[in-house]
Amino acid sequence: MLQTRRLLLTGILVFTTALSTLAQLPRLERVEPAFWWTGMHEPFLQLIVHGDKIAEKEVSLTYPGVTLQEVHKVENPNYLFVDINISAAANPGTFPIRFTKKGQKDIVYNYELKKREGGIKAQGVNSSDFVYLIMPDRFANGDKNNDVVKGMQETSLNRDSMYKRHGGDIQGIIDHLGYLQDMGVTALWMTPLVTNDQPAASYHGYAATENYRIDPRFGSNELYKVLADSLHKRGMKLIQDLVHNHIGSQHWTMKDLPMKNWIHQWPAFTRSSFRAAPLMDPYAAPSDQKIMTEGWFDVHMPDLDQKNPYVRRYFTQSHIWWIEYAGVDGFRLDTYPYNDADFMAEWGKAIKAAYPEFTYFGEVWVRSGPEQVFFTQGNTVNRGFDTQLAGITDFQSLWAIAGALNEKPGWDEGAVRLYATLVQDYQYQDPMRNVVFLDNHDLSRFYSVVKENKQKYKAALAWLLTTRGIPQLYYGAEIGMKNFSAPDGLVREDFQGGWAGDAKNKFTAAGRDAAENELFDYVRTIATYRKQHPVLQTGKLMQYVPLDNVYTYFRYNADNTVMIVLNPNEKEVAVSPARFTERVAGFTQAKDIVTGKTWPLSDSLRIPAESTQILELLK
Repeated sequence: MLQTRRLLLTGILVFTTALSTLAQLPRLERVEPAFWWTGMHEPFLQLIVHGDKIAEKEVSLTYPGVTLQEVHKVENPNYLFVDINISAAANPGTFPIRFTKKGQKDIVYNYELKKREGGIKAQGVNSSDFVYLIMPDRFANGDKNNDVVKGMQETSLNRDSMYKRHGGDIQGIIDHLGYLQDMGVTALWMTPLVTNDQPAASYHGYAATENYRIDPRFGSNELYKVLADSLHKRGMKLIQDLVHNHIGSQHWTMKDLPMKNWIHQWPAFTRSSFRAAPLMDPYAAPSDQKIMTEGWFDVHMPDLDQKNPYVRRYFTQSHIWWIEYAGVDGFRLDTYPYNDADFMAEWGKAIKAAYPEFTYFGEVWVRSGPEQVFFTQGNTVNRGFDTQLAGITDFQSLWAIAGALNEKPGWDEGAVRLYATLVQDYQYQDPMRNVVFLDNHDLSRFYSVVKENKQKYKAALAWLLTTRGIPQLYYGAEIGMKNFSAPDGLVREDFQGGWAGDAKNKFTAAGRDAAENELFDYVRTIATYRKQHPVLQTGKLMQYVPLDNVYTYFRYNADNTVMIVLNPNEKEVAVSPARFTERVAGFTQAKDIVTGKTWPLSDSLRIPAESTQILELLK
């Protein structure tokens, strides 16, 4: 019997060395992926098979076009990794995979090869989109029947607790797609929906315990596909949130580790340093690099050993499976810098080969532009290899807009931060692939960051929807939800109206107060204009060095020119169009896209205090 040593830390049981075994493991506990498709780009498929001493059995299969290539036995005899080849000649159908041992009854698993469905999938997300981020547990409860699921470790439901589940689900999101579409949203990103059967704080989704199953408290695999189909019918897209770096401590493989190096093992619990700088530091100590990428994210989030080829294959196949099964259009990659760089490049090539139009962007939470660029594709900063990461979450532009609106102006402070941040875009292969945002589920809400100053907040929203890249809005930002991330749960409050019996329904104009409707209408107006005018999606950008703490930039193409002026000062300013000859020549008027008011370009433009004006130039 394999022995397990465990370490008790802060009340959470963590595996630290060797392998564990289940006392009552079924003869065949699972096969993953449970089914696949014919006609896929990659003919190779590796099945992970788990069952009581399954490695003692011989494996066989017979099906036209399908070949059993190799069977891998690993440290834990309860696992087999079975390599099969599905040729182009294979037809959809079901065939038996037999597990045989002399003197015992055969175990038979009927494996299905499905026909690939047509329809919309893998469209990719780009700068023409407007992304809306939802934390599903906190958005809307469309099905009370799945609020508590018997047999799962966390069965509490308490909307008054920031740590407990609140009951939001996939059906609640489906019920409010009209609200999102009306606002101008074109793509939906949700924090992870796969099963998180953890004993506490399972609502956030970032400690997966399954790879192929939607958490039943959110719905089902079938309902997730309904969500994708519903989005596609509305001309919208689905972004799935992936976590490569770690799994939950209760992940099914953690309960019976396939092998010691399935995860990174330490003599005692070791947390990541969360410092990405050593990864690019030419003078870095190897130990600093190791602790960054191999340290655990938390005691309940074991760090995967991504140098292990079985880990690589298992996770890559699961991600391809979701694209094919549900019709996912893009991925957001959590905690990107913590991953093994070689694996992520290999993973990126596999995804792009299977779905050439598919796109993904990585969370790169760092404090400087060069650090951020380091992780992007193209080897543009002499990293030495191509990461295959097209875009990132642009934290640098977030710090810049916050500085522009909150700092006293100076040589390097105030509005100049926005200018200086975009100056660094020369380092990217294509900065238009970056995702720009004001807040998310880990950050203080921007309305609070600007001290609930509505004019400054609107100025930030206008910048978000007119600068380069892919704009992303966090749920509730359109109505000025507020709070600081101390702790995170304070910025993960329920969207009022998402639960039956809520006193107010913020999904409707009648349920919002005047200030909330003003913000919602403001976002909808700009987002709708953006959706209808490619100039704000794919147009070129020209910016001017800020003068008197006023930042001016243009988006332009062959059909339209839009002038954007951000004045974070406490007083109105006059801006002379004559300074911007390269972009205003040939135009006679400027039309405010929000109010419809026009000004002659022969006069100075009066820009109100703490505002961003979006002006379409007219001839």
